[in-house]
Amino acid sequence: MAKTFHLDIISTDRIFYEGECEHLVITAIDGLLGILPGHEALVTALPPGELKYMVGGKWRYAAISEGFIQVMPEFAVILADSCELPEEIDIKRAEEARQRAEEKLRQKQSIVEYYHTQAALNRAMNRLKISKKHFE
Repeated sequence: MAKTFHLDIISTDRIFYEGECEHLVITAIDGLLGILPGHEALVTALPPGELKYMVGGKWRYAAISEGFIQVMPEFAVILADSCELPEEIDIKRAEEARQRAEEKLRQKQSIVEYYHTQAALNRAMNRLKISKKHFE
């Protein structure tokens, strides 16, 4: 059995990572998903969350927004709106986005506006959590 699988992490603005990976842990819609070489094929949606992948025996971390993952026994592809290393996250900007979203939630909105605002709040909170957990 192979010890690695090929991993592509692609966000809307760049190819975040392209190479071999030993282990991948990502937040999926129904909980944490662990991927090892030879994993069964699957496709699932991804909410904002933490991305953790092992390269050369060392864990790497990132904040990932909404997206999708396709897994095959020999490779995995993640397509996401954004993907950021903890040190790339602008904490001040993320905090301002969180405050704007919380203020907007206190206002009367249509149901569609409410869901958009809730998604913005989730993205900001995820960025802050990952930054604080792995960078400070």
